[in-house]
Formats: sequence, C-alpha cells, structure tokens
Amino acid sequence: MKPILFVATLSVCLAGIATADLSPEIKSEMQEFVELKYPNDTRMQQFTYKQQLVAYKYLEKAKDADAKDFAERAYPEDYAMQKFTYDQQAAAKRYIQSIDDEELKTFSMRAYPEDYAMQKFTYDQQLSAKQYMAAVDNQAAKAKAVRQYPRDYAMQKFTYDRLAF
Repeated sequence: MKPILFVATLSVCLAGIATADLSPEIKSEMQEFVELKYPNDTRMQQFTYKQQLVAYKYLEKAKDADAKDFAERAYPEDYAMQKFTYDQQAAAKRYIQSIDDEELKTFSMRAYPEDYAMQKFTYDQQLSAKQYMAAVDNQAAKAKAVRQYPRDYAMQKFTYDRLAF
C-alpha cells in the first residue's frame, strides 16, 4: 500500500484514539512495522497499527520498570507483544513476591534471575514435585533421588518415578 493511502485510511480508522502526542518517529516506526508484517493487507495493517498504538499508550503508563525493561528487550519493535509480556512479567513478579516457601523461591530466582514468568513456572513445578515427594512410599527410591538432586524437587520426582515404577 502506498504510504499516503495508508495514512489516510489509518487516520479514519483511528479517529477515536489520540495520536497527536506521539512523536513522528514512533508513528513512522509503527507504520513501518505493520507494512513489513502485512505488506499486502490494509485491513491487517490498520488492525495491527491500532494494537500497536493502544499498547504503546498503555506502556507509557507502566509502573514496573523491571517488567517493562524485560518486555522491551524481548520485543524491541512490537509494542503489542511488549504489553503482553509486561503484563505477564508484572503478574508473575507479584506472585513471586507473595511466596512463603523461601527454599523454592530462591531456587526459582537463581534459575531465572530476570524472568519472573519463568520463576513462577519453575516455582509451581518445584512446589508440585515437593508435595509429590513428601507423599511417596518407596523410601529407597526417594533416598536415591534426593541424593542425586538434593535441591531440585522436579528432578527428584522424575528420578523417583523412573526408579519406583
């Protein structure tokens, strides 16, 4: 699509969204992003531009600097993915901060020091495996699994299952 037609179509499409406060560089960056992503589809360009614009405005107000930095590094040119990643990271960070099990919290934070979503995933996985290992019957298999992986409950569970079954 020719840039003039794109801009004209886009201005009609985005009448309800304030774009006057965006820098020309940001507008140009968004336009280039959507044109590269959907070179022959004006509807998808319009839809994606609107998504990018809404996400950009959302991220301008984002309060969690760690989550925002992570999202920007992960998706430097895609504001919609930055927003998705920011929300995921911020929610996971709040979850991790609320955890009482310091052993598993520390394990998860060491495994993924900058990725709160992976910390949450690892914590949940470790907690489930820890609870499983607390209830197992075969003490010999449990002892061997714990000896092999003293701090990793998921690997203890995996090893126990291979030994006991």
